[in-house]
Amino acid sequence: MVCQSQRELMIHNKRAIAISIIFIIYAITVSAAHAQTSGSLKLEPHQITLSRGRTFSLELPEGFDIKIAAQGLNRPRFMAQSPDGRIFVTDMFSRADNTRGAVYILDGFDQSSGRFRRVIPYLSHLRNPNSLTFHTDRQGVTWLYLALTDHLVRYRFQLGETSPSSRPEVLATFPGYGLSYKYGGWHLTRTVVIGPDEKVYVAVGSSCNACEEREEVRASLVQMDLDGSNQKFFARGLRNAVGLKWVGGELFATNMGADHLGDERPEDTFYRLREGANYGWPYCYQFRGRVYADPKFRASSGNRVCNDVPLAVVGFLAHSSPLGFDYFDASNSNTALRDHFLVALHGSSKIGLGHGYRVVRIPHGGGAPQNFILGFLQNRKIYGRPADVFRIAPNSFLVTDDYAGVIYYITASG
Repeated sequence: MVCQSQRELMIHNKRAIAISIIFIIYAITVSAAHAQTSGSLKLEPHQITLSRGRTFSLELPEGFDIKIAAQGLNRPRFMAQSPDGRIFVTDMFSRADNTRGAVYILDGFDQSSGRFRRVIPYLSHLRNPNSLTFHTDRQGVTWLYLALTDHLVRYRFQLGETSPSSRPEVLATFPGYGLSYKYGGWHLTRTVVIGPDEKVYVAVGSSCNACEEREEVRASLVQMDLDGSNQKFFARGLRNAVGLKWVGGELFATNMGADHLGDERPEDTFYRLREGANYGWPYCYQFRGRVYADPKFRASSGNRVCNDVPLAVVGFLAHSSPLGFDYFDASNSNTALRDHFLVALHGSSKIGLGHGYRVVRIPHGGGAPQNFILGFLQNRKIYGRPADVFRIAPNSFLVTDDYAGVIYYITASG
């Protein structure tokens, strides 16, 4: 009897082990399938050596190369391509002086080296130039639109010029002050885009971290005609929508959440904007796919119901600080880019938090952000802060770094 019981116990144990192995194999298979369907990327290190001898590594998906397209700038921010094919970039100079901003022309791109041959000063002594765009109107006149803290201006643009051939026209004015913070106030950047409807859209950030604004234009997106006339509000409740871009007839925006609710909330957000919508700030915020009321304003007479606040396409980790982005459409042969957004996460001022300091990709239909470029923050040391992503070819793009004063060229090898 004892021997028979031992044999039965051994058989039972073997069956249990076999079943456990089957479950382990199944779990591995499911996990691998999930990783494949979620499009996770294998990142590989690339050594970066800047002109002053600073050396570090940035991690990119396998099959991609990265090169230094330009360096020696101060705070390069957003980019735009002129009708003659040159890249223009804003430069906000430094946090200590917000009146010495500039616009540069990145000229003579050499694809083999991945470098621009010349960096040409186009405009100087500007107040926080963050964003610019070009547009040719129905009369055939080409304009350069430039968003400054207190003004939206435009210049008549002549092909090939290396300095403005006309005086600026002031199309709109905005508040130029904020709380005593950083370089003279909260959220002093403005972002400008022109839609397929030939309307101009300008994002104006809040004057504070979390407050009820006295000026209606704060924390909003303003729409106007090409000459600045017929101004109206397109969307409200956007604390600081820095990145704006039209994609397929839809307007997308990055937005930064408030800082007083801890290290994990609220999420920073990526929206598909809807005309007339209110995105909740300062009364509501998003966290893990839900919208919550900010307890700071619970007793306020201006408080709003948060149930009608639209959800974001994607929520980022709190304090990631999403800025510029670009979209890579179905014309891309590279599957790592096709039908995805790439978003520059500028990074938290709390270095120990480690949120941001990277470029991530987002599927067009939504989904969790996936790391695309890592290494701007390593062991609590900052090597860079990505500010904008700009597509220059189906499988190639530029990234500005307003910390190291560098512009990177990234392309799919082969």
